[in-house]
Amino acid sequence: MDQVSIGQVSIGPGEQVFLEGVRHHIGGGWVDAANGRTYDKLNPWTGRVFARVAAGDADDALAALDAADRAFPAWAESLPMDRQRILLRAADALDRRRDEVRGLLAAETGCGVHFAGVQLDFCVNLLRQAAGLAYAPAGQILPSDLAGTRALAMRRPVGVVAAIAPWNASLVLAGRAVVAPIATGNTVVLKPSEEAPLTGGALWAELLADAGLPDGVLNVVTHAPGEAGAVAETLIADPRVRRISFTGSTVTGRRLAETAGRHLKRAVLQLGGHNPLLVLGDADVGQAVDAAVYGAFVHSGQTCMCARRLIVDRSIAPDFTARFVARAAELPVGDPSDPATVVGPVINEWALSLLERRVREAVDLGARLLTGGLPSGRCFPPTVLTGVPPEAELAFDETFGPVVLLEEADDAEDALRRANASDFGLTAGVITGDPYRGLDLARRLRAGIVHVNDQPVNDEPQMPFGGVKDSGAGRFGIGFAAEEFTEVQWVTARQETRLYPF
Repeated sequence: MDQVSIGQVSIGPGEQVFLEGVRHHIGGGWVDAANGRTYDKLNPWTGRVFARVAAGDADDALAALDAADRAFPAWAESLPMDRQRILLRAADALDRRRDEVRGLLAAETGCGVHFAGVQLDFCVNLLRQAAGLAYAPAGQILPSDLAGTRALAMRRPVGVVAAIAPWNASLVLAGRAVVAPIATGNTVVLKPSEEAPLTGGALWAELLADAGLPDGVLNVVTHAPGEAGAVAETLIADPRVRRISFTGSTVTGRRLAETAGRHLKRAVLQLGGHNPLLVLGDADVGQAVDAAVYGAFVHSGQTCMCARRLIVDRSIAPDFTARFVARAAELPVGDPSDPATVVGPVINEWALSLLERRVREAVDLGARLLTGGLPSGRCFPPTVLTGVPPEAELAFDETFGPVVLLEEADDAEDALRRANASDFGLTAGVITGDPYRGLDLARRLRAGIVHVNDQPVNDEPQMPFGGVKDSGAGRFGIGFAAEEFTEVQWVTARQETRLYPF
């Protein structure tokens, strides 16, 4: 495999990755932070420095906004075939670079081989599906009661989009934040997480620039840990930003929405989840265990979609619990680059200590620990608890990691009540021998996404991804991009002179 260039620094496959300079991408060029500062991003598995990254601030955000604003008029009027070609070339390039990107995901975010493949498949498909957006219907002809008037509803790109993406599924969530807005004629300033400045930022800038994206259409600004506020607030407050795309925690999303509201900015928000998996009394226990193990522990439990609560019918709970706990305890833990590993490292030391503290708190309050519960190096093993009291943080707040709660329900209606009691409403699963019964429960589950006879971790680029309640507002998905990232303009044209009453 040929060597590749990320931010003008070459790396070879299979090497211990160290990038001397992951820099901003502004106006088509790789630039250092205006303040000259950098920070060290650590590999979550080895603890070694993975990359030296530009530590930007408000000045860099303003420079990126200037570039995006300058690029917008020409990009908004670009030919659909040109947009399509760029996105298809980027898809092909990403497809060719699979081995390299898997290694980068492991080194930067601790992403295992399986979930790296999931991310790559999603993003290649995302780019290819978004390529068709350039030819999607752009409006409609409207009937008018005013004689001689022809009326149209035209969809126009909004302008500059501020995209804020997290680290946990860095390739997918950054791609989702930028590809659809670009495909619909907008320009973007992307602020990736400080934990994923490369795979959640610079890599996308490089892929699209190499595919022919004009300078300034996509700009990336990185920042040091604890310094997101200056960049994000600058983006949200600037009048040139007309839409905000945010994926992250509910706490941060609420603050962002409040700020956006003061500036009359529309925001698409995908926030946290405390997702239930309902296992009904007529379920096939083997199928239910398989689904629950995957849904709870894929990507070390570090996705917003992971099953956090397993709500199991009391009649099958003993059998399910015994089999599920045995499977969880046997899952391989360790190096994310090892294809056998299921549970790799959590993203950083803070996340590791939070998991340990919350599990310890639940046990101190009376919960029973069935397996796991203590860190193993930089990993947290698959952990299962039952009898978690409602006042424990694990019981009501999203906890990113391989920790799942087991609870028993009297019947399907009790399981539904328990699931709906949460303040979150992102995704849910229902395992049942009667899919029609499952569809009825899905209709009554207060969640933006429900999967019958499957676990909650599912996503496809064309699907309406998003939650209700404290899990967000708006929908991501190629099929819904026009609604989120364009404005409707009413235009009329008269064929004859109009007579006015005065």
